[in-house]
Amino acid sequence: MDKKLSTCLFNCIIFFFVVLVLLSSQATSEEFDDEREFDYNKNGEKGPNRWGQLKPEWSACGNGTMQSPVDLLNERVEIVSYLGRLKMSYKPSNATLKNRGHGMKLSFENEAGNIEINGTEYELKQLHWHSPSEHTIDGFSLDLELHMVHESQDGQVAVVGIMYKIGRPDSFLLSLKDHLENITDTTEKESYVGVIDPRDIKIGSGYYRYLGSLTIPPCTENVVWTIVRKVQTVTREQVRVLRVAVHDESNTNARPVQPINKRTVQLYKPDEMEN
Repeated sequence: MDKKLSTCLFNCIIFFFVVLVLLSSQATSEEFDDEREFDYNKNGEKGPNRWGQLKPEWSACGNGTMQSPVDLLNERVEIVSYLGRLKMSYKPSNATLKNRGHGMKLSFENEAGNIEINGTEYELKQLHWHSPSEHTIDGFSLDLELHMVHESQDGQVAVVGIMYKIGRPDSFLLSLKDHLENITDTTEKESYVGVIDPRDIKIGSGYYRYLGSLTIPPCTENVVWTIVRKVQTVTREQVRVLRVAVHDESNTNARPVQPINKRTVQLYKPDEMEN
């Protein structure tokens, strides 16, 4: 074979391999969308303690060192001022509700705006809920946790988490009540819900920040987590509707707290009057 042709062929093979690796790593930034292949039974064959053994591409769930959720222990938190206020620029977008198997996911079909972190823009892709909360505060969990999942152009993930306790109704969930009930009464997995405005979600100005992972397989790491400090309220009925809509006969879809290891949790704490 001609030497130039051989060199060209070799370079093409290397290029193809690099692209393949990049594409495969990009795909793992997405949460696994069919949750029927795992569950939340702590002692079960498909439970959280065994996620890392169910698929090779889920190995980070078992051997990762920056896994989420974590306990936001006050003694561990480093209070900082340089993080600054959250730079959010959301806008209305068409959306679809999907029953993933253990939880409800609201996916945006068009651009729904973004959040800026350290100069990088992360576009809002989807919302989903966990009950009880996955993150804990000083060892205590709350009743519900909303995750707003964002992704940058190069495939990096940033999640904003908002925790809720039982109290007054949450107005954003009220706007989804009929759509959630429609899915509950059918075997359909998806329901178009029309235009949804993420700006209707109540987000406080103070927040915790740390580096973690997705909380469901494939448990991809290097996820930038922003946990809003202010706890919002939700009714027991609203939490119940979210759980009943998934038809999984479970009272939880929360992954247990993971070891913090050597990670730092930062807290941006503006004027107390705004928190």
